[in-house]
Amino acid sequence: MSKFFSERFSALTPYTPGEQPREKKYIKLNTNESPFPPSEAVVEAIANEARSLNLYSDPTLKELREALAATYGVEPWNVIATNGSDEALNFITMAYADRGFAFPDITYGFYPVFCTLNRVNYREIALKDDFSVDVEAFVSAPENVIIANPNAPTGINLPLSDIERIVSSKTDRIVVIDEAYVDFGGESAVKLIGEHPNLIVVGTFSKSRSLAGGRLGFAIAAQELISDLDAVRFSTNPYNVNRLTLKAGAAALADAQYYKNNAAAIVETREYTAEKLKNMGFEVLPSKANFLFVRSDKIAGGELYRRLKDRGVLVRHFTLPRIADYNRVTIGSRAEMEAFLTETEDILNEIR
Repeated sequence: MSKFFSERFSALTPYTPGEQPREKKYIKLNTNESPFPPSEAVVEAIANEARSLNLYSDPTLKELREALAATYGVEPWNVIATNGSDEALNFITMAYADRGFAFPDITYGFYPVFCTLNRVNYREIALKDDFSVDVEAFVSAPENVIIANPNAPTGINLPLSDIERIVSSKTDRIVVIDEAYVDFGGESAVKLIGEHPNLIVVGTFSKSRSLAGGRLGFAIAAQELISDLDAVRFSTNPYNVNRLTLKAGAAALADAQYYKNNAAAIVETREYTAEKLKNMGFEVLPSKANFLFVRSDKIAGGELYRRLKDRGVLVRHFTLPRIADYNRVTIGSRAEMEAFLTETEDILNEIR
């Protein structure tokens, strides 16, 4: 860092995104992207809107807000759209900084980054030995709460009854449920919004709706909470979602069946891949996401990651001691998963 870098950021450890290598073509199973392209309706909407790029995007987000509200059975004033769900999470940590936040010790790596960036106190609560969320610890936590459900990188899902217990246990704090992967087998907490004015549900178009490169997220909550987040948004960047992405998001919501079919295909491939890995002796955590979290007692997690990369297959390896033996494997197309399984089996045969 330069000598001019602010001292307030001295403790900041930036988030490390998944590899996006350009030196050769890989089978990319490391960043939880969809193997399916956007629908033709989305492509057409983007192409048509490109003629208007000389104009600013709509700061009220009206069209997309209405489409999201119709999709999730809420009102437009219950919705905010953001530049990826990461922006929604950043706005939330800024808006509700005073109480601090609690979240699992093994979860999405941006939570502590946003808290540090915004000078917000935070506490990590250890997952149980089976990597499930310690519900009782979050029920009793005095801080605001953030829980990814299904969790990342484990893929484990909390039932809605546990979410409701956490939300209702202390109504003077905010509970954030980050549902980036909910469309692959989880149950959304959006249905609880009307009864719980302290609940915020965060979603993304990056996974099941094939718009990772479009950068579109959203949050759904009581009108008062959305007004809080809008105040932060208008104090940061009122044109936070560009014209192309706004149109792409609305078109994706209108073409819902295409994306539901894709999500169902990913779930089917996930279960197929999990069974094949178990047959090879892998431990596979129960996943309701578009990825699997796996380990083998035959090869270290880091070594398997490196050997797969050498063979042109990228998976995600984490170095935290508790999960260093695991790799997170995104579910790609059936052909990509067959290639991953073949290479993995070959590697295991090599080290016998």
